[in-house]
Amino acid sequence: MHRYLIEMNEITKIPSPSGKPVRQRKPDWIRVKAPMGKGFEETRKLMREHKLNTVCEEAACPNIGECWTKKHATVMILGDVCTRACAFCNVKTGMPMKVDPLEPQHTADAAAKLGLEHIVITSVDRDDLPDGGASQFVKVIEALRRTTPDTTIEILTPDFRNKADAAIEAIVAARPDVYNHNLETVPRLYPTIRPGARYYASIRLLEQVKRLDPSIFTKSGIMLGLSEERLEVHQVMDDMRSADIDFLTMGQYLQPTPKHVKVSEFVKPQAFDAYASIARAKGFLLVASSPLTRSSYHAGEDFAKMRAARDEKLAREAKHAGT
Repeated sequence: MHRYLIEMNEITKIPSPSGKPVRQRKPDWIRVKAPMGKGFEETRKLMREHKLNTVCEEAACPNIGECWTKKHATVMILGDVCTRACAFCNVKTGMPMKVDPLEPQHTADAAAKLGLEHIVITSVDRDDLPDGGASQFVKVIEALRRTTPDTTIEILTPDFRNKADAAIEAIVAARPDVYNHNLETVPRLYPTIRPGARYYASIRLLEQVKRLDPSIFTKSGIMLGLSEERLEVHQVMDDMRSADIDFLTMGQYLQPTPKHVKVSEFVKPQAFDAYASIARAKGFLLVASSPLTRSSYHAGEDFAKMRAARDEKLAREAKHAGT
């Protein structure tokens, strides 16, 4: 992991206007420090002690140093091998191992030891399982409710391809506080960036969550720098709002290895700010938009902001109805 972060800070290849690759140093605004310190080592030790995988490590997240130092980690359940092969993702692809029946309680025990007020649970895609792994999400939520009842729970699920209806119904019945499912990119780029998924199926998934339980916050995110056009990003925002998604995250795509899809553009912070202004105008309760934004980055603080924003919105609506 130290090696990865050092490499990420240095020089990468991106296409030049002529189409030939050129070597270019990543801009200063996405350079990060290598992980170190007592908090980081304690978090790493705890994850290994409980035999837990984290998306922080498997997806080579640039924010791991900051988050683990604060003892914030995003647990990745259902193993560390994915049945998909998305062009942007650093998680291993192949045939996964059997589901660990002890994983839900191990996750809850780790959350208790870390003293987490908010936890994010994600997973690999498990197309090999009859329910896509939905029952494991349910068991993890139930274990957390038993062990750390005051911890708010955010889940980041796959699309449960061909199993979505039953899977979503089961998870929503377990009542996580936040249901996140990332669209990742604009529809035009799905065949090359996210070939195993379908854009409108992901929109319908989030729409179904809200229909089944409007009290659950919904959240989704996209990456920039994959050759998307500005108006395409605006359309994704509109599609999200049509599905009543509460929280939008936007971050810079970073190529994890030379085998993955190349960065088309390093989007400037000012452009992220402009997108955020447009998204807020479209009605999202909360928007996180910056080069280093990731789905679970500052998730606890963002949850508190989102809850406050909804309370404020409901108060305004009640006041308006009474006049």
